[in-house]
Amino acid sequence: MNKLSTSKRIQVISALVEGAGVNSVSRMTGVGKPTILRLLANLGKACREYQDRTLRNLTCKRIQVDEIWSFCHGKDKNLPDELKDQFGYGSVWTWMAIDADTKLIPSWLVGGRDASYAEKFISDLAGRLAHRVQLTSDGHKPYLEAIWNAFGNDIDYAMLVKLYNNPPSGNQTRYSPGVCCGARKDRITGKPEKKHVSTSYSERLNLQLRMSNRRFTRLTNAYSKKVENHIHSMAIYTMYYNFVRIHSTLRVTPAMEAGVANHLWSLEEMIGLAS
Repeated sequence: MNKLSTSKRIQVISALVEGAGVNSVSRMTGVGKPTILRLLANLGKACREYQDRTLRNLTCKRIQVDEIWSFCHGKDKNLPDELKDQFGYGSVWTWMAIDADTKLIPSWLVGGRDASYAEKFISDLAGRLAHRVQLTSDGHKPYLEAIWNAFGNDIDYAMLVKLYNNPPSGNQTRYSPGVCCGARKDRITGKPEKKHVSTSYSERLNLQLRMSNRRFTRLTNAYSKKVENHIHSMAIYTMYYNFVRIHSTLRVTPAMEAGVANHLWSLEEMIGLAS
């Protein structure tokens, strides 16, 4: 990677954050796959460390959280017995939080979907906030204890529980879940404003992630082969999303809107973190 010019590194990273896979980026840029993966690892580590120390004391008011599914190495049903139930093989969940006002991603975590990862994710999120917030999650039960342990009564928390009809029968069931026929807003703690009990922004963020990061694209062979690269990819994506990419509604980056950046970052500046 040390011999790779800045312009080539910009080409590689700009393609990766716009939804291209590693193999296609290699073909487009002429950069070897091992070199791309080394750049991914070095820059991913640098982006993760920078955001970890920078996204602190945030003045967010309304937070939405959600989890998005993907898999590494292979799907659960295709794993050999010796790899089942090992982290990094099979289903992998990415927990993400988004500020409904600034659209900043203040916290994310790659892991399982059980209570232990809920605790880690919510604890990390709580440590980045400056004051009391309103928080909305879906009906995933591990959030209940995790949010109580991290915030206690010092939060306005509600769950948005979606209600579904029975799924279609026959071959359609694989890709067609039940139709959402309504939603229930459950107050859990504090006094959350009902009009702001929503997961719309977090669900839109999930869609954007699937469109902008090839590793999350369904029904392809572009999945992560190693969970370490999956984590590096997420670190680069969130850095690009927060600091480099101008939000179409805000007309600035989420980091600028949130007051954690005073200028629009360039890809060159972002890549310079790994120098």
